[in-house]
Amino acid sequence: MRYLSTRSVALIGVFAALHAVLYFMSFGLWRNWAIYLEPIEGIVLGPWAGFSAALIGSLVARTVKPVDVWMFGVVAEPLGVLVAGLLARGRWRPVMAIYALMVAAYLIHPFGRWLPLWTILDILLAFAVIYPVAKIGKSLLGENVTCIPMALVLVSFVGTVTDSLVRVFLLIPVGLYTFFGWSPEVVYSIFVAGAIDSYVEDVLVVLVSFLVGAPLLIALRRVLGLKLPLS
Repeated sequence: MRYLSTRSVALIGVFAALHAVLYFMSFGLWRNWAIYLEPIEGIVLGPWAGFSAALIGSLVARTVKPVDVWMFGVVAEPLGVLVAGLLARGRWRPVMAIYALMVAAYLIHPFGRWLPLWTILDILLAFAVIYPVAKIGKSLLGENVTCIPMALVLVSFVGTVTDSLVRVFLLIPVGLYTFFGWSPEVVYSIFVAGAIDSYVEDVLVVLVSFLVGAPLLIALRRVLGLKLPLS
């Protein structure tokens, strides 16, 4: 990460605070409203500054309002932001490596072969489109603002699915289900219900990115004079 100016550090603090506030405001489904901010964090701040903001925000939020499964969000949210930031820079190889490692670990695990394949279809789709999304994602800070809505939707989708993938990776291959003492039957029911919620959240993130995120990103670009991510 290149040298960060005072303004950049201040922006990291602002986004970290927003990340925490959205966590406090959220209700329903299985993640929290910070997922709607994750793509903007990654695009504006860049992969590493965005990762730092999301990590600080998620840690502060769960320290103030703790939950028993806190470790899922603390790891998944920063990595979702990291991936969005990488795609906005057109860097597809690190994203491909993250997906290849986690998807392979899941499919090798006995639970990965037992749980229904339809529960990870969004992950497999995101894996398949990483390269074209990275190529399109570079236009997010380009001169042509007409490309922003579609590019943001695609980057948002892959970034949000990354959040989901990390949670799956922690639950199954890493084995956090054993830490919580969940039986295979409990894992099955939680996983299936969580997959349904995850698909709903994928659609909501795409809609919010198109309707709210794109105008917000255009406004931030003008106010901040952004031509490159901050990191």
